[in-house]
Amino acid sequence: MTLQKFLLPPLLFLSINTFAAPAYLLFGGDNHDKFLGCLNCSKHDNSSIWNKYGEFGSKYNSDSIWNKYGTYGSKYNSESPWNKYSTSGPVIVDNEGNFYGKFTTNKYDNQTRIKSLLWILENHEYIIENINDVIDKM
Repeated sequence: MTLQKFLLPPLLFLSINTFAAPAYLLFGGDNHDKFLGCLNCSKHDNSSIWNKYGEFGSKYNSDSIWNKYGTYGSKYNSESPWNKYSTSGPVIVDNEGNFYGKFTTNKYDNQTRIKSLLWILENHEYIIENINDVIDKM
């Protein structure tokens, strides 16, 4: 499957969803007080997980969900969304404090039901390995 065919439907959905939905903000840590980035903001937004030059989108930042060796990017860390057994994953809220579930690959721990975010969770391994290509295609 080519990168373009793989990414086109979800990226189209993400771009449409950005205009129709509130900003989905990701918070992790013991009390969910550590901001981890905006899940559906533009790749040009400083707070976006899709800004590869920003704090939250860089695969080199220790607190980025894209850093597979960091706290929130390791599939072995209990605070990471990629740990499919964890019950301590990040939560999704908007600016008003509305709760949209957990951003977690653990399907049994109040996982979000937002389709564009589920796509990220289901394809996170591909995204992490190809993060620069994925972001460049957005």
